[in-house]
Amino acid sequence: MDKTPLFLEPALHEKIWGGSRLRDVFGYTIPSETTGECWGISAHPNGPAVIKNGTLSGKTLADAWASNRELFDNYSGDDFPLLTKILDARTDLSVQVHPDDAYAQAHEHVPFGKTECWYIIDCDEDSEIVYGHTAQTREEFKQAVAEKKWDSLLRRVKVKPGDFFYVPSGTIHAICGGCLILETQQSSDTTYRVYDYDRPGSDGKPRELHIQQSIDVANCPHVDPSLTYHVRQEAEAKFTELLREHLFTVSHWDVRGRTEPIQKNWPFLLMSVLDGKGTLQIEGTRYDLKKGDHLVVPAAVQTLQLLGTMDLIVSNPV
Repeated sequence: MDKTPLFLEPALHEKIWGGSRLRDVFGYTIPSETTGECWGISAHPNGPAVIKNGTLSGKTLADAWASNRELFDNYSGDDFPLLTKILDARTDLSVQVHPDDAYAQAHEHVPFGKTECWYIIDCDEDSEIVYGHTAQTREEFKQAVAEKKWDSLLRRVKVKPGDFFYVPSGTIHAICGGCLILETQQSSDTTYRVYDYDRPGSDGKPRELHIQQSIDVANCPHVDPSLTYHVRQEAEAKFTELLREHLFTVSHWDVRGRTEPIQKNWPFLLMSVLDGKGTLQIEGTRYDLKKGDHLVVPAAVQTLQLLGTMDLIVSNPV
């Protein structure tokens, strides 16, 4: 079986809140100075990443999923389960919420809802996010939305580089201006906007809101998830498991030299290099890694090793 990692060419998306840091920090070729999202590991039809190397070069990750399922441990399901993004929020994103799988399938006729999580790569001083709300019941939430009591309803949290937030479906949230974030999520593009600051979209008109859907799916009351990080130091690397839940596992790998051989405990592995450079070694074959690279390590790889100075976010479906 093929053990060649799939290096991916991201899909870039313009957003009214986007900026230029995806070019300035990661070197991507951006379509404009308002580029908000890099879909680095994506098989979603709204932005599939293209494979850059190996026998599948030129095909999309979605093509590989459809025709070479053995690369993904014959993982079940018609659709690739995860999506890795980097977001550059020059200004605030809308206050929004995402449905769970059942609601998305019933109302949007798509396979997945959207549970996600954020790793703060960088942010301006005093940056914040909207994370949750203060209403205790759905009726109280509905009334506050109707009366536009945003200042009292929305819960704001200060952030700093290295922070991590789990955002399960139903969580009212917004990434705010000044934040550069890696997001690991279900492969979904379903978003319900509850508030967009009354600003115009790219066409000069207010962007569509989804008030009823937001009321339907919002978690009431909001409860912060309880997170326990699992950290292990091995050789010249620190591995921090940030999240393990029923959909995916997400970890931060801090490599400062050479790792011990890392044994497979995943069906397939998604890797994004946030900083630095080095090499990935698979059974004697070395692949160069650099800041901004996104890749999938296929199922046949039983052991891998990293060498160099790198920060990575690594995830896998459960």
